Amino acid sequence: MQLQVARIGKPHGIRGEVTVQVLTDAPGDRFVPGTQFVVEPASAGPLTVESARWNKDILLLAFEEVETRNEAEALRGAKLFIETEELDEDDDEGWYEHELVGLDVRVGDAVVGKVSGLHTMPVQDLLVVTDQAGKEILIPFVEQIVPEVNVAEKYVLVTPPAGLFEVNTDAGETPDDGAGETPDDGDADGDDDKNAAPGAADRA
Repeated sequence: MQLQVARIGKPHGIRGEVTVQVLTDAPGDRFVPGTQFVVEPASAGPLTVESARWNKDILLLAFEEVETRNEAEALRGAKLFIETEELDEDDDEGWYEHELVGLDVRVGDAVVGKVSGLHTMPVQDLLVVTDQAGKEILIPFVEQIVPEVNVAEKYVLVTPPAGLFEVNTDAGETPDDGAGETPDDGDADGDDDKNAAPGAADRA
């Protein structure tokens, strides 16, 4: 079974690196060097991770098959999938999209937006959240990130990993790639507290 883990955004620099929209709660496990992705469209892949590093909460990937900025630009919007046998055997009650749309999205006591949709995926669903600025953000609908859905009180509680709201903007609106800036190579391994146990929620 294929699981989408990212969507490629803007090129970064001149050596073929790209920013990515992260669609997994375990980026430290999914983007290790040597990992090969199935790509949609198929003509753009497969792609093999050469390096992965964080720059100000933005994940940057380099691929063995991509060497120039022009090649990286041609990948913009491509979806990255991995082959996985992981299935959620939990039969917990799920929610329909119409039950979720309109619910406040809370981080702690602060309301940061509203649920505006639900993307049902084979393994891991995605909540579509419209933030206070009107931008759409995709949030993995897994227990580690969305621990509470309270339809009666009209809210969902979100505990996002650092950078989730900055990176996962929809419609290809990945953050500025920081061209002209010197990335902080101190975060090159990307393996700090951003990792979470992989899992999928059967919310459909």
